[in-house]
Amino acid sequence: MDRNDNLCHWKDNSRSHDGLNVNIAAQRESHITAPVLTNNNITGNVQIIHNATGITGHHLNTRNERTQTSVRRSVLLKYKEQIRNEYQYVTEYNSLPGEHVLLSDRYIQPLIIQKTRDQKEREEEITSRGETFQQVLGSRSAQESIDLNTLFNPDSHGISPGAVILQGNSGNGKSFTVQKMMTDWASDLYRTKFDIVFHLKCKEISYSSSRTSLVELLSYNCCLTSDQICMILQQSPERVLFLVDGFDELKNTEDIYRMSPPTDPNQKAPPEVTLCALLRGRILRESCLLVTTRSTAIDTLKNVLKEPHSFNEIVGFSEKAVEEYFKKFFQNDRLFRKGYEYVRANETLLTACSIPVICWIICTVIRERLGDGAEVTSGLETTTSIYVDFLCTLLDHHCQDLGQSVPTLVKSLGKLAEKGILTQQVLFDEKTVNAMVSDPAGSPFLCKFLFKKRIHQETMFSFMHLSFQEFFTALYYLILDEHESKKKLTQIFSIHKNPNIVEYSAPRFAAVVHFIFGLLNGNTRHTLLERFGLLVHSNMRDHLKKWIFEEMTNSYSERTLFFFHCLYELHEADFVKEVTEAWPSVYIYCTVLRRTDCWVLLYCAQCCQCIKELFLAFCKLTSEKLAIIEPVLHKFRSVRIPSSDEDLSDFDFGVMMQNLTRRQTLRSQSVEIHNYGNLVNTLCLTIDEELSSVLINRSSEDLPWFISLSFPSSELKSIDWTKFFRAGRGTLLFLLSSLSAQKLELHLESLTKAWADSILSFSRDCPTLTEISLEARRLLEEAVSVLQNSQPRPGCTLTFQGFICKKSSDQKYTDQQVKIHLNKRGFSMETLRNPLFRD
Repeated sequence: MDRNDNLCHWKDNSRSHDGLNVNIAAQRESHITAPVLTNNNITGNVQIIHNATGITGHHLNTRNERTQTSVRRSVLLKYKEQIRNEYQYVTEYNSLPGEHVLLSDRYIQPLIIQKTRDQKEREEEITSRGETFQQVLGSRSAQESIDLNTLFNPDSHGISPGAVILQGNSGNGKSFTVQKMMTDWASDLYRTKFDIVFHLKCKEISYSSSRTSLVELLSYNCCLTSDQICMILQQSPERVLFLVDGFDELKNTEDIYRMSPPTDPNQKAPPEVTLCALLRGRILRESCLLVTTRSTAIDTLKNVLKEPHSFNEIVGFSEKAVEEYFKKFFQNDRLFRKGYEYVRANETLLTACSIPVICWIICTVIRERLGDGAEVTSGLETTTSIYVDFLCTLLDHHCQDLGQSVPTLVKSLGKLAEKGILTQQVLFDEKTVNAMVSDPAGSPFLCKFLFKKRIHQETMFSFMHLSFQEFFTALYYLILDEHESKKKLTQIFSIHKNPNIVEYSAPRFAAVVHFIFGLLNGNTRHTLLERFGLLVHSNMRDHLKKWIFEEMTNSYSERTLFFFHCLYELHEADFVKEVTEAWPSVYIYCTVLRRTDCWVLLYCAQCCQCIKELFLAFCKLTSEKLAIIEPVLHKFRSVRIPSSDEDLSDFDFGVMMQNLTRRQTLRSQSVEIHNYGNLVNTLCLTIDEELSSVLINRSSEDLPWFISLSFPSSELKSIDWTKFFRAGRGTLLFLLSSLSAQKLELHLESLTKAWADSILSFSRDCPTLTEISLEARRLLEEAVSVLQNSQPRPGCTLTFQGFICKKSSDQKYTDQQVKIHLNKRGFSMETLRNPLFRD
């Protein structure tokens, strides 16, 4: 009889007048032969085989089975109720006493991959950003992702795993996933697989120093007594699931390997030894296990975990899951849309949001700021501040027994990060990491991978993503002594992506520089110093300001955007105002303008009173992007937007002009828009103190293809620009009369009789008009006849210039060019060029 599987305890209680009393307890599949068949108390699933007549042991067994089943069912119902009550709530990192939220309002299943990725796939995930990163995750999801409830399904060979490894980086949602599985079981989701599920937290087990049995470990966190736990474990161990959370937080002592492991659930040993005995299958081998761990402990875990086991990894949130998380978190459509669109516009934050805890940090910040009615750009934090919050979260909640100070840890991580940045390396061999970082397995910021290399395994490390490597590089530079820090900054500023066009290209390590500016923010420096003793020298700001002023005069396109991203990350209004107002021209040419670039321009302009020039040429400016920067266009003395995009309609231009003129604060301003792919080719608005003018070029035969209108500046805000951009004859008349226009210029393809009648109406019905000037390619004979027989309003002079066309149906015109004058003295026509051939 195997001691672990079949335990049989005999106990001689007393003698009665009727014979010997025997208590017998048998585990599953045990066989017991007893010499006495009277006065017996029998427990367990026991079938009595006898050869004596009149014995009814089988009926006794049935009654005991029913009793045992009833007791067991009652115990499980009580346990499930406890799990539902306790596990339905989540205590967040910033929760005050008594505060909690429902797990259902936070949990979104992350992307779980049942595959070990190779080195190329890892590098692709680490280095990609934004939409490219989400596409990579999407390809993983389509090919390899699984659901929680399929973790214990048989593999392609029909073998069901007895143990499941669930690996994930810090903050990726491992503990949340375990909590979700507990509530799912309590809601009978796993009733066909498991009768009971126990939750063991390695962090708590590591705090215990006394010898403990498995039954005692299980009883610490549940309402079941030790006897009840023993009863359940003995009856059906194959239907028991243990969720072991945070194996990387378990004390890795020599006792795990030196001591003889316990084989009985009641046998005591050091707690980590007892747990490892369960993992190895020395205790309750038939039971099932799910173990969560960070990648840094995976090689230790695979050596102590029973076979067969499967490997699964929580990769993080897909873009769809990020959107679902934001919806669940806010439960307010306005806040959800503002927050999510802000994140979508920032490729670094969108990438970081694949880490669930960063999703929570961003949502928490957004809710706090926007809940107070703040605008998105003024209220939300920078990318750097989100990464600092993540740094604080992991140091406060995911670091145990660091064995070194935080400054020492950060410097060692920064030194490793810098090495990789300068050599364009994201995966580091074990020797390099051990030489720079003390106890890399204990750092929550590093990931560990095992790759096959010929007949061996190779261990490699990385940061969670390239952006975290860039962040630690920037932090490392700023916590060095001042002299060394300046030296490092000068070096990284001077390395360009394209040394042949320095004035256009950003530094090669632009993201590192962005983080450097962000870390120099006053609030961020205070947080790092007060919480972790990390001193960032404030006078480095002066060094950066001097550098920007030296660079700004020869900066265009991508490099200009780079500098404005730096200012945004610094997020100090006085500094931003001084630099932006001194900028000679915000010149962005043939560079795709992203939404995040528009947010950055918006913030920097909001810090200013007046900026010299904005030039956005052929940069894929859509109506969505235009809407972002519209609130600050009135702050630029000159706005020029040449574009060939068909994404901008006449309506988009109308809305832009409407917003610009409503906010007008400058005494003079010029706005010039060229849109070669649309109905409106050119719009030029010139604003002066007294008189303003607008010029529009069109590409339509039905509407004027050139309109120029002068009017008092005081009436600028009364123009309905959306109607103006659709101006036909009737609407133009409306605008002329409502604007007190003084001068009108029109260019037409043909001066028809209808247009001649309309222009005469303009002169009569608009009392402020003093001059109307029209040029047309063709002056139709019927239109000239109308002008000859008309009398304009006194005080208004009309001139018409073009080539005479004798028949309206004739698309050809003569080469006789004339100029017609119509004023209070009447009609006159002068010939500018005589025809070469006469009829």
